[in-house]
This record gives sequence, C-alpha cells and structure tokens, in this order.
Amino acid sequence: MTARQTIEAGKAILGIEFGSTRIKAVLIDEENKPIAQGSHEWENQLVDGLWTYSTEAVWHGLQDCYADLRRDVQKQYGCEIESLAAIGFSAMMHGYMAFDEKQQILVPFRTWRNTNTGKAAAELSKLFNYNIPLRWSISHLYECILEGEEHVGNIKYLTTLAGYVHWQVTGKFVLGVGDASGMIPIDPSTKTYDAGMVRKFDELVAPKGFSWKLLDILPECLNAGEQAGFLTPEGARMLDTSGHLKAGIPVCPPEGDAGTGMVATNAVKQRTGNVSAGTSSFSMIVLEKPLSKPYEPIDLVTTPDGSLVAMVHCNNCTSDINAWVGLFKEFQQLLGVPVDMNKLYAGLFNKALEGDADCGGLMAYNYVSGEPVTGLQEGRPMFLRSAGDKFNLANFMRAHLYGAIAVLKFGNDILLKEENVRVDRITGHGGYFKTAGVGQRMLAAALGSPISVMETAGEGGAWGIALLAGYMVNNPGHLSLADYLEEIVFAGNTGVSIAPTEEDVAGFNKYIETYKACLPVEQKAAECK
Repeated sequence: MTARQTIEAGKAILGIEFGSTRIKAVLIDEENKPIAQGSHEWENQLVDGLWTYSTEAVWHGLQDCYADLRRDVQKQYGCEIESLAAIGFSAMMHGYMAFDEKQQILVPFRTWRNTNTGKAAAELSKLFNYNIPLRWSISHLYECILEGEEHVGNIKYLTTLAGYVHWQVTGKFVLGVGDASGMIPIDPSTKTYDAGMVRKFDELVAPKGFSWKLLDILPECLNAGEQAGFLTPEGARMLDTSGHLKAGIPVCPPEGDAGTGMVATNAVKQRTGNVSAGTSSFSMIVLEKPLSKPYEPIDLVTTPDGSLVAMVHCNNCTSDINAWVGLFKEFQQLLGVPVDMNKLYAGLFNKALEGDADCGGLMAYNYVSGEPVTGLQEGRPMFLRSAGDKFNLANFMRAHLYGAIAVLKFGNDILLKEENVRVDRITGHGGYFKTAGVGQRMLAAALGSPISVMETAGEGGAWGIALLAGYMVNNPGHLSLADYLEEIVFAGNTGVSIAPTEEDVAGFNKYIETYKACLPVEQKAAECK
C-alpha cells in the first residue's frame, strides 16, 4: 500500500509520547516506517517549589499534537485519519499522580524532576534492601505520608502520566511493566509488582489507618503485546477534537520513555543497551543476572516485556546547551544574520570536534535542576575556567557536550568496571545525537565503548511506542519482543558504530577528574539563593 492507502484503510499505527519539552506523535505504516508526525511544545512549571504540568496542559498538548499530525497527513496525502490499527501512549516515567474516587487529581502532578523525597527514598531503600530513587512514585507517596499531607487518605488511584492518559481514553487502569517498574520494584520472575516489597510497605504504613493497601491503588501491570483496552467514544473526542477519529481502536499497554527508548534502539535483549540523551539522559543495559548489591546511582527497572535492566538516570542533559545555543542565536540576530537553528546547532556541535580532548581545562555543569547521582538537591548551570585555560569556541562547546553526559559516566563505571557487566551493543538516540558523529564520539569517549546510532535515532520514543502498538496487533508468529524487533522491525540493522580513540578516552577521563574535584563549587552555588 501507499502511505495514503494505509491511512485510508485504517491500517496505520499511532504512537504518542509526552516528553519533558515536547509531545510528539508518529504515524507508522505496516512496515513500521514513519509516514507522518505532529508535535506540541510545552514546559514544566515550578509551583510551590515543585515541578509540575497541569492536567489542562496535558490535554491541550495532546489535542494540539494530534491536530498537528492531522495537518501533516492532510498536507502530505490529502486525506483524513478516520481509524487506526492501534494506538500507544508513552510518557516521562515516575512522578506522582494521585486521584480520588471521582478520578479528580488530588495534588498537582509531581514530575520525575522533583528531588524533595530524600527522606522517603532513603528509608524505603533500607527497608527493601533495594535502591529506591527519589523520583519513583513510591518515594513520592511515602514522602507525602511522612509530611502528613491530608490528601493521602483519599487516594483511590495512583499512576504515571502515561497511565493517566491511557486510563482516561480507554477506561482501563493499567500500566506497561516497564513504566510500572518506575513506580515500585518489579519481580522479574512474576513480571509484576514485587510481592515482598508491597507487603513491607503495607506493614510500614499500617499504623496510619488508611482505607487502602498499596495494590488497591496501583494500576494493573501488563506486558508488551497484551491487550490493554480500546479507545472509547469519549477518548476519541479527547484525542481528536475535530471528531473524525472513530472509537474502538485497540490500545497497547502505556509505557515509560525508558521502555520506548529501548524499543526504538532495538535494545531489549540481554547484553544490549541504549543511551537516551535529551532534556534528561539515561542509559539502560539489559542484564544477564542481578547486580551483586544495591548501588545508589543505579536503578533496576525492566524492559517492556519484563527483563531486568540497570538504569543510570540523570536529571539534566541538553537544557543548558540549548540555552547557550539560544544566546548564539541572539548574537546572530543582533548582527542581522538570518538564523537557521539546524545549521546553528550543527555548526556548534561540529566545532566541538576541533577542541582539545580534555576541553583545554574548561568545565561545564549542566544542572538546571538537582542531580541525585551526584547528591545535589538543587542545581545551578555553571561554566568554569581558570586564566590559563584554552578558552575558545571549540573547547567551550566540547566542555558543554562532555558536561551533558558526565554524570552518566559515574553510574556506568560501576556497571562496566565494578560489576563487570557485559554489553555487546550500546545504541544512542535523542537530540544529543542529532548532529551526525558528534555526540556519538563524545559518549564513546565517556563510556570507553563503541556507540551505535541508527537513522531512526531521531524518531525517539513516539516511534518506540508505535512499534509496541504494532507488536500487539501484528505479531501473528507470536515472537518474543526481542525477536520481533530483531527480525521484523530492524531486520539486522545495527546502525553506524563509532569506537572511542585512546586520545578521546584519556581526555574525557582528565575532564571527569576535574569535574569531580569541582563538584563542591557547584554544591556551594546551589546553596546560594
């Protein structure tokens, strides 16, 4: 079929992902190739000291994103989207969305970016003998209990952003196992919430006398490929305000951005991994066996089909780079030079390749918000240099590109050097890799490992959740998710690989030693109000 015939026959598949700065929709054909897309820009808000998005912003953003997709379809193919073979919703993981029995949100959505849950996370990590990160839903819930927040007794439903959107448009209160693994730990043998930890939590909070137990308020946990409901008439109207989209479309389990990143990079098999680098960054390595002990910088989550994954999550990545590029844009405009943002980014990124391997001594901290891996609850973007350093544009850009992935190295050094985790392939995706060869080379230097990037790297999580929706409806051979991706979607394509050079590795290591030494400066800056 042509793309138009696929759309008109209702055989296209839609994936929508709520990222930190953009909501993106990708429409794919029966060969899993993107044929149309839409997007909506949005930003979190700092309200009463907590990062949030309003529910109104969620629905306005979803509708505007879908409307942008419709315009793209109409412009390219001159037709309307009436039906689809399947839909999938994905979003940034973790956080806290609590609702009462009338499905009304009890407090504003608390995103993964918040770092106010230190006491709760520490107590739960000790109780479970398992690293419980600050951003996980269980940390937010327990912190609310510790703080005596009145709304806790009224909780009827607790979910993530992806789970919330899916619930409202299908009526099904469910969650994909990968996203669920960022709420509380998953038992890989049962592929659902860890029963022992659930019991310990219930016993811990029993003296509070809440009317609920933990499993009462959590979504049902589903694996990739399972049926997760259908688009309701109300859901169709919530998605497509024009009224063209019909109800009854099957919807796959909602997933988190970590899971869709693994799918989009063909990294759900053991001994494969991926690095997602955009507003935040995280690496995911699918483990052959559990780690020997808990590590604070390493989270244990799962693939969308329930395999154990070591995740190093960093709150900050490209936001500070984007701010500096914006400054260069203003300078161009001041000179009356027309601005092409793609050329500006590409020019500055490529300039970094001309810099010294150690950035000439320049140092950049990209901490727009706190960074739990390095122990900072608040952040201050900061650029440092001494009078004798080689201060030029190439080193300046390279320092910021190094700084964007520096924290990733902390956790991955534990995995690759202390735990001797074996990885056959690491694939990069996200905006950090958009300029060919640049971010890829920097990450190879940081991890000391070859990094692959595919042509589809820029498609990201919206494409990944579309593939999961396709896996649900187009897997007649009942292949495992890993085999489906390997044999059907990617057909053996592993992308273009760049290996680290000795000079780059040595330069990055020198940079990271200075980075560690100067962390107290960043800490002090964050303390200054």
